[in-house]
Amino acid sequence: MSTAAIYYHPEAYTISGPKLMGRNAAGESFLRGFIRYSQATEHWLQVEQAAHAQSFADTAKSLGKDLPIKALDKGNLAALANPGVIYYPGPGLGQHAWHRAAYGHQSWSLCGITHTTSSANAMDSLAELITAPVQAWDAVICTSQAVKNNVMQLLQAQADYLVQRLGVQKVTLPLLPVIPLGIHTQDFVFSQEQKQAARMAIGADQNSIVVLFMGRLSFHAKAHPLAMYQALEQAAKSQPDRQIVLLECGWHANDFIAKAYQEAAQLACPSVRVVTLDGRTAENRQTAWASGDVFCSLSDNIQETFGIVPIEAMAAGMPVVVADWDGYKDTVRDGVDGFRIATIMPGAGLGGDLATRHALEIDTYDMYCGHTCSLIAVDVQATAAAFIKLFASADLRLSMGAAGQQRAREVFDWAAIIPQYEALWDEQARIRKAQTAAPALAHPWPARMDPFAAFSAYPTFTLMPESQLALVDADAAQASLRLSQYRQLNMVNFAKAVLPSDAECASLLSGLNQGPATAGELIKSMDPARQAFVFRSINWLLKLGIVKVMA
Repeated sequence: MSTAAIYYHPEAYTISGPKLMGRNAAGESFLRGFIRYSQATEHWLQVEQAAHAQSFADTAKSLGKDLPIKALDKGNLAALANPGVIYYPGPGLGQHAWHRAAYGHQSWSLCGITHTTSSANAMDSLAELITAPVQAWDAVICTSQAVKNNVMQLLQAQADYLVQRLGVQKVTLPLLPVIPLGIHTQDFVFSQEQKQAARMAIGADQNSIVVLFMGRLSFHAKAHPLAMYQALEQAAKSQPDRQIVLLECGWHANDFIAKAYQEAAQLACPSVRVVTLDGRTAENRQTAWASGDVFCSLSDNIQETFGIVPIEAMAAGMPVVVADWDGYKDTVRDGVDGFRIATIMPGAGLGGDLATRHALEIDTYDMYCGHTCSLIAVDVQATAAAFIKLFASADLRLSMGAAGQQRAREVFDWAAIIPQYEALWDEQARIRKAQTAAPALAHPWPARMDPFAAFSAYPTFTLMPESQLALVDADAAQASLRLSQYRQLNMVNFAKAVLPSDAECASLLSGLNQGPATAGELIKSMDPARQAFVFRSINWLLKLGIVKVMA
């Protein structure tokens, strides 16, 4: 079973930042799952800084895995051929495919994953999958069937454009497997004592029904709460003798949004007691998961693609009431784990103005999401009916909660998901190794050409193997002395990365000590692996006035 190198930057795998986004939670959870359940015998990493590799090592050790770590950066990217696959925690494989181009497209495979696909950056990254040198042995994991459909829609539209514009006849797509996000189901198992303590912390007695919403408290970019508020009010009236508590665990981006939530709840569900906890605090998240009787998330936002909180609620043994929307369609079985509530949106052709306003930056991304979700509805009456059924029957809550908990353990635990990743990486390697290599292009990355090719019309002459060279000084000893002095100058030694070694310079000067010679003759005795580098360096000696071209 193959594993992959991991592109590791701590920010992508932490939940301790000031803004807890879904991609952060997914990244942190994936990393723990990968370290625990991967078949790797050593960990390959691509990092931006050496300190990042140490951060990964510390995390791995804390999870009981002290395996050898082989870290590389862009300076030795060719080493990715050893693991053969590199996993990036995002969909933008285009830039990485261009980076790989310098080493050969078949040197290794790329694997990415979708998070939100509605932002301009994400959509541009996906469109670039067609025009960048992404190959059939690369992959972008789609976390739900719904988001795969979205990705295919975008790629088809881009292909149609290229056919019309350029007459393109062949399009190469990466693999687009559907693999859900995973969770650590044991993180959501609580004792009766913990549940009782959690309920006491939010002031809910045993007769109360606690409905939990977990996630960012954003009406424009997560889940508009008004449908939930209205449905809860209707359901609360069906239970006049018990308190209905809505626990919203998340965070508001600003005071304006916090006040908007308070005003809406006071208007739409005055019979419901609303408790708000800051979901950026681990203790508050634990309290929320342990105290809930029913989970609700009526997502109606195009920024959502998978939605991990329903399966976390299922792992906690709660029945779930969710919108029939995006990834929720894959994870929640209607009538088994809870209820999926119908959603409705306008048909294709009625949102062009929204896309244009976003594209022209008339609207921010937040406004684009907010305007779009304002035109997407969740059935309030069906939501209320689901709540009423669950509030009225402890047995139904128990049976649905148990069904969801079993499903979470069997299908969505990282122990079941990581093998799917590794099977994909195996498949990518098989496809790559079986593919006949395409002829190499002279310029594999046209927009980043060899400057001496791109600007070949600039100079008077080009150094050629037959170019006749001679020393400027009387002998090699004088030339070496002058060269060593020049090498101390800051305006010269700043270019260390492209300069020949002292030994190579000595060899070149020695070769000219007996008289003129061609550039090709001077490098014949050198290591074949260094000949092109040293040949190029002759231009540096010409620049310093150490050697000259004979007329």
